Amino acid sequence: MNESAARRVTLLRAVETTDGTRAIWSDDDRAWATRAAAEITGANGAPDVFVARRAALALERLRTRHPSFARALRALAWRSWIGPVLALIAFVVGVATNYLGPERRVNILAFPLLALLGWNLAVYALIVVRGAWGLAAERGRGLGPLARAVARLGRRLQREPVAQDAPVAMALAMFFGDWARVTAPLTAARVGRSLHFAAFALALGALAGLYVRGLVLEYRAGWESTFLDADAVHGLLSFVLGPASALTGIPVADVPRLEAIRFGAGGTGENAAPWIHLYAATVAIVILLPRLALGIGTWLAERRRTTRFPIAFDDPYFQRLLRQVRREPARVRIVPYSYQLPPQAVLGLHALATRVFGTHLELSIAPSIEWGGEDALPDDAVPSGPFALAAIVFTLAATPEPSNHGAFVAAVDAKVDAGTPLAVLVDESGFRRRFAREPARLDERRDAWREMLAGQRVAPVFVDLDSPELAAAEAQLAGALDRHSLEGPDR
Repeated sequence: MNESAARRVTLLRAVETTDGTRAIWSDDDRAWATRAAAEITGANGAPDVFVARRAALALERLRTRHPSFARALRALAWRSWIGPVLALIAFVVGVATNYLGPERRVNILAFPLLALLGWNLAVYALIVVRGAWGLAAERGRGLGPLARAVARLGRRLQREPVAQDAPVAMALAMFFGDWARVTAPLTAARVGRSLHFAAFALALGALAGLYVRGLVLEYRAGWESTFLDADAVHGLLSFVLGPASALTGIPVADVPRLEAIRFGAGGTGENAAPWIHLYAATVAIVILLPRLALGIGTWLAERRRTTRFPIAFDDPYFQRLLRQVRREPARVRIVPYSYQLPPQAVLGLHALATRVFGTHLELSIAPSIEWGGEDALPDDAVPSGPFALAAIVFTLAATPEPSNHGAFVAAVDAKVDAGTPLAVLVDESGFRRRFAREPARLDERRDAWREMLAGQRVAPVFVDLDSPELAAAEAQLAGALDRHSLEGPDR
């Protein structure tokens, strides 16, 4: 999947994830997009081809209803001209800032190109440090201030579209956040490529300006220092210019020659051509070749990510789509604890699971585990094998007890397969009927359940299973599935 297709897929995912009320994109629309894409790609088509085709078909219809989506896709497309323009500006700056002084004297200890050499060496050191830091800490993988400025320039010269419709605005907000996250490595490669080639162009411009001026003006090279003598200067220059001297065959001046070209006491130096050649060769060694190699390397990384954009198809959203096209049922296991599910609650669970996983559903409910049964959980409570979801059901009428309810969550968590998401559903139906006129008690009991589960890897999903508000419950449950996907299966 290429970057353009991935951008459409990410936008459609944001729409279908946030649009719980189906105000933007109805269930019939979703089914049509799935069916149409499956007819084109075939039931056994590659997942990325099917998902990309479905997003393309869906957005053709969506953009006619909501032009903000088309504008959003354009707004987040990378401006490919940013890199060449930065390189051109850098080259012009390099040429324009190369000024060797009104007296046309060059101090070989303070050569104008030394600043460029020092800056690039500092950048290389920073690259190494940030690379090592990035291996150890997530924070170290972020962009620096200059890189962030280039990233904003490449993406946000055009204002991000503002939607007046609240559901559309919510979908766009999720899209912008998700796209920034999934494209972070690609953005880093693009910014790196742009900055490396700009640094290359800056140094090349500085050399070009230096040689162009040298064609029509004679520069005299010498040195002066309050603290250094000729021996110390020879040692310093031999270290700095030694590789260039070996490459070009131009020797670094010996001590007697350095004494002779010292400014002061009437000394006028010597023709600067050999020193210009040595510093130019040093710039080529320290700046031009490394920056060119780094630029090509980041460009190759950029091309690889652009043409083979990484999409995590283990995400619950994509798994649901792929199960639908392959006609594979989503296996959902319900495990009640100290609570006999009434028939209406079972219907509510089925409606919620269908809302989240689609109509191809295989819902099974374990016998209710009695109070205290967490210490000897039956093996068949959570059968082995992958499930789309394993959900524990508690009743809000019960007072949450860490030694029982919390221990039960831990026991089920230990039994489910590593790739199976775990959720905790808290049925509010009985509690709502009993305290219908005391909404404060509902909030207090919810807070108690949240506090009890704070140490677990799951957060409670509160739902009235007798008459579930499917949009709100779906959003909570989808959020729990997304957290499992982002955190990974390791426990």
